[in-house]
Amino acid sequence: MNLLIKNIGLLLVDRHGKERLQGVEMARQDVLHDAWLLIEDGRFAAFGEGAVPGPDGKTIGHTVVDAAGGAVLPSFCDSHTHLVYAGSREQEFTDKINGLSYEEIARRGGGILNSADRLHDMSENDLYHASMQRVNEIIRKGTGAVEIKSGYGLNTADELKMLRVIRRIKESSPVTVVSTFLGAHAVARGHCQSDYVDMVVNEMLPAVAAEGLADYVDVFCDRGFFTPEETIRILETGMKYGLRGKIHGQELAPSGGVEVAVRCGALSVDHLESMTDDDITMLKGSDVMPTALPGTSFFLNMPFAPARKMIQQGLGVAVASDYNPGSTPSGDMKFVVSLACIKMRLQPAEALNAATLNSAYAMGLSHTHGSIAVGKVANCFVTEPIPSLDYIPYAYTQPVIRRVFLNGREV
Repeated sequence: MNLLIKNIGLLLVDRHGKERLQGVEMARQDVLHDAWLLIEDGRFAAFGEGAVPGPDGKTIGHTVVDAAGGAVLPSFCDSHTHLVYAGSREQEFTDKINGLSYEEIARRGGGILNSADRLHDMSENDLYHASMQRVNEIIRKGTGAVEIKSGYGLNTADELKMLRVIRRIKESSPVTVVSTFLGAHAVARGHCQSDYVDMVVNEMLPAVAAEGLADYVDVFCDRGFFTPEETIRILETGMKYGLRGKIHGQELAPSGGVEVAVRCGALSVDHLESMTDDDITMLKGSDVMPTALPGTSFFLNMPFAPARKMIQQGLGVAVASDYNPGSTPSGDMKFVVSLACIKMRLQPAEALNAATLNSAYAMGLSHTHGSIAVGKVANCFVTEPIPSLDYIPYAYTQPVIRRVFLNGREV
């Protein structure tokens, strides 16, 4: 389908061609006024200001969409979610209010192990349908590309079940999906840690690779979970199967996750609530994208990742939702952008870049997603008329998104 979107009040475009933005570049924002946008064969084809392309044949056969003065932005890219899960965990929400920590809840059998128990008892078909409700929710809220992790299986059969559900979502939904194997999310019940790591390396990874179910491999490298040595072993095994690493790191303590990410050439290191100045120094010059999850900090009432300091030190930053049933039951990337501004002191332009181009980079997609650039996949949304793009994080609960387009089609 070919589209012409006209009467655009504000159009956020990308004419620099970079796959990620770092340091002062993160404040870059190229906005056209009174603009139009052409989409052809599911890709952005052209854009401009003023009058739409004239009677020279360019718009023949295009369906015309009237933005009615609204803004048009690239769809959000959410590079860290756990949205395939079975059941909510509101009891743990109450436990947190009553003073229990994340680690205390885990030791009582809650947290990840609670989700693993519930997932084990749910059929693959029911898990798919429950997850698709959440996928459709985030599409309506402006997300056009999403990474989904396994990690609530904690045995080979259930991890494969999760990954097959993710594959089914990828095949049936218009949203772009990246799949990550996170068997090393926690140690399953009845296993000592070393035996469980052996199972991840010797049984789970070969089975995942045999079915081609994952794009990446992830490890929770943090205090009380997996050590740097165990993380390196898992990531190096993943690389043998063509799976690049991603890391949960420095959430609960300065536990070596950043150092492992740089050493193993991970695509991203995520969380970073306990990040140190040495971690920032280690990331300089690397290809690793530091990814902050401000919704987690908000929901768990814990420190926020030092995104402002990272940008001041010349790094790029991505933000993602961490959508999951325990520590962040929300996939609202507009709210994540607001939190990045309010709690991490990012400028609105920086936060929007962190939630689009840089988060696309953190999924390995920034050559095709994350910005409105000629040739990229036509994922975008139209807002109500707004005075400026800064209004999006400012109006932090207002539902400003009016129409959503994925792969050049309205959804």
